[in-house]
Amino acid sequence: MDKLRRKDLIYPELSYQIIGGLFEVHNNLGSGHHEKYYQRALASELKRCKLSFKEQVYTPLIFKGEKIGDYYLDFLIEGKIVLEIKKGDRFSKKHINQVFSYLKAKNLKLGIVANFGLNELRFKRIINFDS
Repeated sequence: MDKLRRKDLIYPELSYQIIGGLFEVHNNLGSGHHEKYYQRALASELKRCKLSFKEQVYTPLIFKGEKIGDYYLDFLIEGKIVLEIKKGDRFSKKHINQVFSYLKAKNLKLGIVANFGLNELRFKRIINFDS
């Protein structure tokens, strides 16, 4: 692989591997499936790529030492990147805020939200500057 030119990306190599896996799933599985099938296919692809990951990661939301809620992350990859899978053609503010909340709760820097749409795969990188 050629050396990456961008110096401002967080976890660039790992991000590119994840995004490559997303495209591999989209290109081979196609569109119109339930979110859970994309998640299963992606888990298979992450294993094939030998990436360390956990699925449905339980994360409590803590306020002043008290648990006030529960989060479940679709994927936590290499203990560094939160990956949320969605089905649809648009990014909603709700989904972006969801990933940002996960990053804050886990004190992580980078999240990716991926939308498996009817015609294409779209993704956004979400950064937690506070971590």
